[in-house]
Formats: sequence, structure tokens, C-alpha cells
Amino acid sequence: MTRYWSKLVDDLDPYVPGEQPQDQQYIKLNTNESPYPPSPAVERVIRDYPVDRLRRYPDPQSGSLVKALADYHELAPDQVFVGNGSDEVLAHAFQAFFKQDEPILFPDISYSFYPVYCRLYQIDFRQVALDESFRIDFDGFRCANGGIIIPNPNAPTGIAITLAEIRALLADNPESVVIIDQAYVDFGAESAAPLIAEFDNLLVVQTFSKSRSLAGLRLGYALGQAQLIEGLQRVKNSFNSYPIDSLSDAIGLAALEDEPYFQECNRRVVDSRERLAQALAALGFEVFPSSANFVFVRHPDAAARSLYLELKSAGILVRYFEVARIDNCLRISIGTDAECDALIAGLKNILR
Repeated sequence: MTRYWSKLVDDLDPYVPGEQPQDQQYIKLNTNESPYPPSPAVERVIRDYPVDRLRRYPDPQSGSLVKALADYHELAPDQVFVGNGSDEVLAHAFQAFFKQDEPILFPDISYSFYPVYCRLYQIDFRQVALDESFRIDFDGFRCANGGIIIPNPNAPTGIAITLAEIRALLADNPESVVIIDQAYVDFGAESAAPLIAEFDNLLVVQTFSKSRSLAGLRLGYALGQAQLIEGLQRVKNSFNSYPIDSLSDAIGLAALEDEPYFQECNRRVVDSRERLAQALAALGFEVFPSSANFVFVRHPDAAARSLYLELKSAGILVRYFEVARIDNCLRISIGTDAECDALIAGLKNILR
């Protein structure tokens, strides 16, 4: 243990983000960033922003952005919470709702920040195994628990669950908060937001990072009935009263208001995903069904780690997880068609 660390810190196994190497220019297909820039409206906001405003504290409630998100999702402002990226929103939610007597539940193959938060906040947890096709086994969530969190679509598999399955999960767990983590929902899955009026135990978490091309900004939000949002506000105001700076507020508003650009970029990503999936299947890959801005694949005759390393040597980054059950799989973000073509060409050379 480092001399001044607490035992808790010494025991932590921190989350490891996707590589962001600086040694050369890579085709980056490893961190699920958008292949397209933010809306032109965002560029105008940045160009015209009054710099003098930065000497003042921002609105601690982010009122304008909260109202815009509420209108967009047909909710009331007291049903919306905003934070510095969905990771911060999730961190607050773990503290607000998941420190219970029973363990919380989430899939064994899922977003790897979940067990990190549990260890940091000393929350007991149990992972529910996906089935052999990497789909969620909902029977495993029908037991006593201190809360449930499921990504939809799941990460890193990209496989989505239906609104009917989410409704049944909520009905089966009326005494637990159920968080649906929707970082990738805009690429083909069904949003759980319409169920908020029906279930007071549902919290939906989303981000501006993926479908709105703002991963470098850090802006996320949660949707739920007012009592859940108040719980998040209590944690936030005990940690950082001004989480969203005024420039981010303005950029988020601009991105949210440009619906045609948002829809067009998402359509292009989905089209590229289907095209890439077909090309990978033609090379012999098993391609799991994806409703996200990435595909999850494995090859029967080529080790995933070797493919990852050889692609990296060729200047192409994909994501490899040295984790049980998926250590022969790769997660590949959807890039532009030219980037996807370069990936396929690189794989052809390697597999040849």
C-alpha cells in the first residue's frame, strides 16, 4: 500500500478507459465516439460565446437545459437531472439508491464501471450471467436485491432489450430502483423513458457523448419521477453544486435543438453499421446483433488478442477485453465508411 493511501483506495481496481494513444495518428474504432462532428449549431455557440460570462458561476440547476430536455422527452423539469457525463450521473445514482441491505444486480458482461463504483462506494453486488448468446437472462433478476442496473443496448455486446422486457423487469422489482443506462439507445433500441409515468422506480440515464457527438464535452442526464431526481439532487449538492458550466449548458441546448442533424448522423451510423457487419460476416466473423454504434464480433480461426495487436500495428484501434467469456471477442466502433473500409482491408491482410 502506498504510504498515504487508505485501505479502500489500495484495494480499488479502477476502470480502464479505451486507449487514447498520442504516438501516431490512428483510425480510432475503439471508444465508440461519433465519426461525425457536432451540429453546426454547436460550432456557432462556441464561436460566438461571450467570454466575459465565464467569470460568473453557472446556473446551479441548469434550468434552460433541464427544461429543453424535459420538453424533448415530454416530461416535467422536476423529472430531469443533468451532470458531467452519464458516468457522473451514474456515480450519483449509485450513492443515492444502491447502498442497501441486499446486493445490487447487473449483467456479468456489461459496462465495467459498475463494479468499480460498487467497490468505491462499498456497495454489495451480484452479477447475473448472460446466456450463451450474450442475451440477458431476466430470470436471474427475479430475486431479492438492492437495485438493478442494465445498459440498453448492452455494452460491450450491443444487444438490445425490448420495452416489454423492461416493463416486466420493473413490475417484478417494485421495491428496487431499476436504472436503464441508455448511452447507445439512439442507434436502434427502444427508450425506456415512456415508462417513467407508469413506474416510480425507473431511472433512465443518457449521454450527449455518442449520438450527439459531444464525448469531449462531458454532458449526461437522468430521467425519472420527481422523488428519484430529488435524491440525485441531494447527492449532487453534497458534492458539487455547479456541475455544468455555462458554455456546456449553451452547447447542450444547441445540440438538442438541431434535431434534423441528430437524426441524419444517427441514420448514417446505422447504415454504416449494417454495411460493416455484412463485410465482417463475409470474412468469417460471427457478428452479434447490434443496436449500438459498434459491433461485437469473434472469429472461429483467429484469436481476438492477436487481431487487436496486428490491427494496432497497422494503425487501426479496436477494443479488446481481457475478460473471461469475451476474451476472444472484439468491439469495433462504427467509423466513417472510409474508416470501416480500411478496417476490412486490414483484416483481409491479417486473415490471409
